[in-house]
Amino acid sequence: MPVSGDGASGRRGRHETEDERADRMWGELIQEVRVAQMGVQILFAFLLTVVFTPKYDTLDSTDQTIYIVTVVLGAAATGALIGPVSLHRLVSGRRIKPRAVEWASRLTFVGLVLLLATMTSSLLLILRVATQDGYVPWLVTAVVVWYLLCWFGIPLWTRRRHTTR
Repeated sequence: MPVSGDGASGRRGRHETEDERADRMWGELIQEVRVAQMGVQILFAFLLTVVFTPKYDTLDSTDQTIYIVTVVLGAAATGALIGPVSLHRLVSGRRIKPRAVEWASRLTFVGLVLLLATMTSSLLLILRVATQDGYVPWLVTAVVVWYLLCWFGIPLWTRRRHTTR
């Protein structure tokens, strides 16, 4: 959909071609991905080391299962959040940047959802190991609600509240 800047496409305020818009959106997306990539890579690196600690052998089968699920989720999140870089490299110069931006954006969103799942299961595992109290599921649930509010609730509310139709 070409963006003319005249309001005909539902957008106002920018006078940019589809390619100019794709260039701008690509730059913004890459900045966002850099932040998420750093977090997921640090978390994933930490997770990879856990299995080599003496404490791992003392975990019960449930905690070991949670750990394995967490590592797989972390690997999947890492793949999805690094995917836009590979996508850009492989399609660069092919004159399909608007489509590449769409796909990179989808990969980034999937990566964020997987990162949410990774952080949730990491928190569950850590709190289960650190304490045997029954409040752990409630605490994890509260943190997940906070993540959902910060990552999706406020942005979606802002989009709905401040986007003109």
